[in-house]
Amino acid sequence: MQYLIDQARVFRARAAAHGMDLGDLADGHRPRALFVSCSDARLIPALLTGAQPGDLFELRTYGGQVPRCDTQALSGETRTIEYVVEELKVSDVIVCGHSRCDVASDAVRRAGTLPANDMSWPDDSALTLAGDDTAAGQWHTLAQLDALSGYPSVIPRLADRTLRLHAWFYDVDTGAVCQYYPRASAFLPL
Repeated sequence: MQYLIDQARVFRARAAAHGMDLGDLADGHRPRALFVSCSDARLIPALLTGAQPGDLFELRTYGGQVPRCDTQALSGETRTIEYVVEELKVSDVIVCGHSRCDVASDAVRRAGTLPANDMSWPDDSALTLAGDDTAAGQWHTLAQLDALSGYPSVIPRLADRTLRLHAWFYDVDTGAVCQYYPRASAFLPL
């Protein structure tokens, strides 16, 4: 813990040494993108993207899960997504999964035990992924992107092309980042 305290104490000096004017952020923020990811400590969105303070609005959740939007009972995740898309008007949303994600692997294993009428899984494809860590994580990432695409603030922005959704996948073993390309139906290097 002391290391983190020491780093926090010298943060302003480090920021200044890198030419960052933190005062510019005092009057508000206009992030370039919303970055939705797992809260796993091995995945660091700002480091991965080279983002500076103010560039990313990060939403980090257990397993990078994006709940289906329930307008009758808004979750913290839902409120965050609606705020960033509707109020801050980001133009891009990145949903980033990662390899070796216990949540994704567990989700795939559980998919095989769900009742046939359970709508929490987009299709039966999860049943074939058990044991394939990368495929399970990529499937899980696409399932979260699917949930996001049904949000009330997202639908019209997709329709008028003022919002773009991206599915990324980070390999914790190699540091490689891939993006999902629908035409290829595959995750390919950025």
